[in-house]
Amino acid sequence: MSAVAGRVALPALVARRRPRRAPRPGRPGHVAAAVGVALLSLVVALIAVGPLLPGFDPYAQDLSRAMLPPFADAAHPLGTDSLGRDVLSRLSRAGLVSVGIAVVVVALNFVIGVTLGLLAGYRGGWADGLVGAVADIQLAMPVVVLLIALSAVLGPSTQLMVLTLGLTYWVGYARVARAMAMSLRERDFVVAPLTQGGSHWWTVTRHVLPQVLPQMAVIASFDIATIIGIESSLDYLGLGVQPPDPSWGAMITEGQKYLQTNPMLVALPGVALFVLVAGMQLLSQRFTTEHVTGARP
Repeated sequence: MSAVAGRVALPALVARRRPRRAPRPGRPGHVAAAVGVALLSLVVALIAVGPLLPGFDPYAQDLSRAMLPPFADAAHPLGTDSLGRDVLSRLSRAGLVSVGIAVVVVALNFVIGVTLGLLAGYRGGWADGLVGAVADIQLAMPVVVLLIALSAVLGPSTQLMVLTLGLTYWVGYARVARAMAMSLRERDFVVAPLTQGGSHWWTVTRHVLPQVLPQMAVIASFDIATIIGIESSLDYLGLGVQPPDPSWGAMITEGQKYLQTNPMLVALPGVALFVLVAGMQLLSQRFTTEHVTGARP
């Protein structure tokens, strides 16, 4: 009787002592990254495949086929607007315009911010004070108010919007680059080339800049989504891309006139904007965790 009880108790004891399998870490991060990739794939398909479809023309007007609802005509899968223009073609073209503007603006901010930040952090002294004063002045200027004032004088245009945004969002890059340059300028691998006759320019570009670039890439990945949202908002106000060039913000403005009769004219560009911004944010968070902190979420 005791032998039988021992045989029964032994597996139970082993089962109780068996360590529990730890839950797999990082599943929420993997899911978020997968969702981000899926959302961005939809936008890429819209931008890349749209021009390959037959009948692609974001500018052609046909008043006889105006205000077609989605899926009512095979030639216009997503319908037409008030001027008979193909909504799918305009969505595709507007996405390419928004992404192009965001890339140019972020590139300008990247170059200006990193240059001024490295100058302030590496040199210190008067350079640090001057860059800090310029950054404070920049932060005190509301971008939308500045762009409205410039548009009143020069007229609204895509070029004016790109230059305004490209010259006003560099402070975040400069602050991070300055902080890193200040922490690196006393390190041995930075001081050693100077003692061997190396120039400051060579030392900064070869030893300091490579350490700063990963953090700048993280900020840029976040800023692309931010700039796309700001650009669409300015287009909505009529301060950005001008007709006949399409933009998601301008399409929402035009579609508001027909919100009760054809709400898809507002919903489609709004959904496209949401999908792009959400996808970029999800992927940028994943990139931040893996490539900067070194942790696997």
